[in-house]
Amino acid sequence: MSIKRQKYIRLTLTYLVILAMFAIIIYPLLWIVGSSFNPGQSLSGSSIIPKNATLSHYKELFDTNQSAYLYWYWNSLKVSVLTMVFTVILVSLTAYSFSRYRFIGRKNSLMTFLILQMIPNFAALIAIFILALLTGLLDTHLGLILVYVGGAIPMNTWLMKGYLDTIPKELDESAKMDGAGHLRIFFQIVMPLATPIIAVVALFAFIAPFGDFILARILLRTEEKYTLAVGLYDMVAKQFGAQFTTFAAGAVLIAVPIAILFLSFQKYFVSGLTAGGTKG
Repeated sequence: MSIKRQKYIRLTLTYLVILAMFAIIIYPLLWIVGSSFNPGQSLSGSSIIPKNATLSHYKELFDTNQSAYLYWYWNSLKVSVLTMVFTVILVSLTAYSFSRYRFIGRKNSLMTFLILQMIPNFAALIAIFILALLTGLLDTHLGLILVYVGGAIPMNTWLMKGYLDTIPKELDESAKMDGAGHLRIFFQIVMPLATPIIAVVALFAFIAPFGDFILARILLRTEEKYTLAVGLYDMVAKQFGAQFTTFAAGAVLIAVPIAILFLSFQKYFVSGLTAGGTKG
């Protein structure tokens, strides 16, 4: 078999695999979008291309007299944005400290972070629930934000530290010789150069709470404080009158802020992720 024929076969197989993966990913999405335009509340008669398409489900979501969807959306945005902001601030400071300074317990702390990032938040649900109950943070967005931020620190610290290690320390030394202090070096020299990894951390910190269900379901108790995942689950968890097509409409709208954030930060992803993973 000629080399040219082998390359052609490999290229064909590659495209077939990509096409299969694309179909696996896009097919459920098409069903969700199609179901959101189907009349009625049952999925039994739904189709990807609805015969009598309707926007009634979307109108119902935006009608505060019929649905609390807008409140859930606002709650999710508030929790996600605050989690993103606090995570970026704390992770930046922590990663900078581990990258630039040498202190007692540094290696042990990094190893602890490495171990912690292997344990998901929901593995400690009972402990989180009791802690929230004892501190009066149960059924509050503050308690949920603190849990999300705490869970995001270990993994993102390692990610950002790897990126900061690639920034030459000679820049810090030159700035010190010019009289710059630690905070000035951090804010005016290192952080502007770390924009790609900051964008990656910000996106991860936003997406995780925006789509989380388990922790929000455990900590939030009243409907007006629900986030989107918990509120939408309520729509289909009813024994009678489950609103499947309205749920589909709500699920479609969830993608809007994530898509906007992703497109805004897209140019930073490749450099942020690759540089962050090349040096530890």
